[in-house]
Formats: sequence, structure tokens, C-alpha cells
Amino acid sequence: MPTRDPAVLNATRALLYEVSVTPKPGLVDPADVGPHPDMDVFTFIDSATALEDYWTTCFATGRAFTNTALPDLFHQIRPAGVAAEAAMFHATHGVNTHKGAVFSLGVIVAATGYQTRTAPYDTSQVLTTVQAMLHGLTTNDFAGLAQKPSAQLTAGERQYLKYGTTGIRGQAEAGFPVVATVSLPYLRQSQGTRTQRLLNTLLTIVAHTADSNLIKRAGTDTIVPWAQQTAQAILTAGGCQTPTGQAQLTEMNRIFKAKNLSLGGSADLLILTIYFGLMEQIL
Repeated sequence: MPTRDPAVLNATRALLYEVSVTPKPGLVDPADVGPHPDMDVFTFIDSATALEDYWTTCFATGRAFTNTALPDLFHQIRPAGVAAEAAMFHATHGVNTHKGAVFSLGVIVAATGYQTRTAPYDTSQVLTTVQAMLHGLTTNDFAGLAQKPSAQLTAGERQYLKYGTTGIRGQAEAGFPVVATVSLPYLRQSQGTRTQRLLNTLLTIVAHTADSNLIKRAGTDTIVPWAQQTAQAILTAGGCQTPTGQAQLTEMNRIFKAKNLSLGGSADLLILTIYFGLMEQIL
């Protein structure tokens, strides 16, 4: 049986690690489906296993790419991403579990393949490659939106027109700065069990981002400061390792479920952070 590159294995592991972290406010975990009654942890397992071949394709495409025009590498993996989305929806019977990760982690795995052609793995170089791959992405993707029929706009496009936020596209084009400067450095120095470290890393992400999925569920971007302050308060109390932090986290979880709020964007950034943590062998 052929040996898969660590990047391919770690992409799948990152998806499974993320859904296993418990308790996550506004997200599916083994204890609770939160505000997502149409899915459970098994839905995510089915989705993660359906995407394994996609990571192999992304990595192999990056490893074989010799052109200096890195945006071409992104265009090469885009058809595979479309096929991966279809495989995901087939495995989950139409439920969107990992659409964001298909885009963001797919780009990162392809960049890993490219970066490790001639050198040992290096996270910062992978992120530099991602920036080069996605140069001009938001300008191109958001061009002409004002003339696009409202019914055809995606949630991300609506938010761009309404709030000027570029969402995951903007994060990706900039080389995922929240991951590079906030969540991954936090994970590197974190202590405790893997569950505690990853849960606190998620809260760190929430405290430093404007989650597009949260804005979509709330119907307003005014929800963002509240979510950021709530997450930061838990971290300030010592995180999920302390009784105070645990109590605040339980209350945050209750509010998110009662108000039907989701942190899907933050979950995607956690997946990327986990991937890099696995590649750096700190998890």
C-alpha cells in the first residue's frame, strides 16, 4: 500500500480533531450538535473521509508544479475543489460540513506540496506560497457584485456589499494572518490536554476575528464585539482549565444554542491551526 505524505494524513486528522473538541459553543461536537440540528459528529466523520482523495490531489498538484506563476497553481486545484464539494455533499446527504475547509485547507495542502519540493517543511514558507497563489483573489471574486442579481449572491458576497468584509477569501489572500500571528503562536505555547489546548485556541480565534458565519446567523455585524469579548473573558479567567472559565464557557454555549448562532468561520480557522500544529508535531 503506498505511503501517504504527512500533509495528506494531517489534513484528514485536522478535520477529525476539530469536530472532536468538546464543548464548542455554536458548533457540533461529540456531546452536542449545538445550533446545527441537521448534522452530528458522524456527519463530519463521513465528510472528512470523503475528502481524503482531494488532499492527495492538492498535494500532488503542488509537488508537481514548476511554474513560477503561483496563481496558476490555485487555478489548477479549483476543479478538484469543485469535485470535492460534490463528494462532501454526497457523503453528508446535502449538508455543508467542510465547504470552507475544501477551499482554505486545499490551498494550504497544495502550497505544502509546492514548498516541500526542494526544502524541509516550513509553515511560514507555506503561508508565503498561499499569498502568492491567491494574489488578487478578492478583487477578482468580488468584481461586479453590485450588478449581480441579489438572489445569486452568496452569503460572503452579501456581507462584502453590506459591511465591506472579505471573509475567508480576505484571510486566505493575506496568508491567514489570524492563524499565523494569533492562533498558531497561541497553540505553540499552550498547555494542558489536547482538548483544553484546542478549545482555548478556538476561543483565541473567536476573540480576534469577525466570524462571517456568526454575522450571517445574527443578521448583523454588531454581534462580533460581543462574541470577541465573551471569548476573551473566558481566556482571561484562565480558559477551560479553570472552574470560572468552564462556567463561562457553558453559559456561552447555552446562549449560542438559544440564539441559533454558529462559529463556522472560526472552526475553519481552527482546522488550519490544527493542520499546522500537526505538521510542526506540537500536537
